Amino acid sequence: MIKIPYSEFSFSFSRSSGAGGQNVNKVNSKATLEWDMESSSVINRGIKDRFKEKYRRFIVNTKVVMTSQRQRSQNQNIDDCIAKLHELLLSVEFPPKKRKATKPTRGSVKRRLDGKKMDSIKKKLRREKF
Repeated sequence: MIKIPYSEFSFSFSRSSGAGGQNVNKVNSKATLEWDMESSSVINRGIKDRFKEKYRRFIVNTKVVMTSQRQRSQNQNIDDCIAKLHELLLSVEFPPKKRKATKPTRGSVKRRLDGKKMDSIKKKLRREKF
């Protein structure tokens, strides 16, 4: 479980795009979260490296930037930004498992070759005989 202190986040707000009636022109409900992942002591180096590799599109000038404008409320958009970031961090928390090379079983090789043989016989029977 990854817990990042709220003090490491910085937020900025702007007007949301899209529908919302007259309220959309008055209220800065879009939330933008900025988090300096490199200076964070909570996250270990492996998670940081995997995050950088997988989610490069969220990194701007060494900071992780998330935005949310799904909700009409500024506080709900803040919570949504944090939830999005938490979800991305959880997806890279553990390194991917290494693939173990395996050989096909003797039975599967035999079935494959038998199938090829049957196809060969089927096509041979289709040929015209002179």
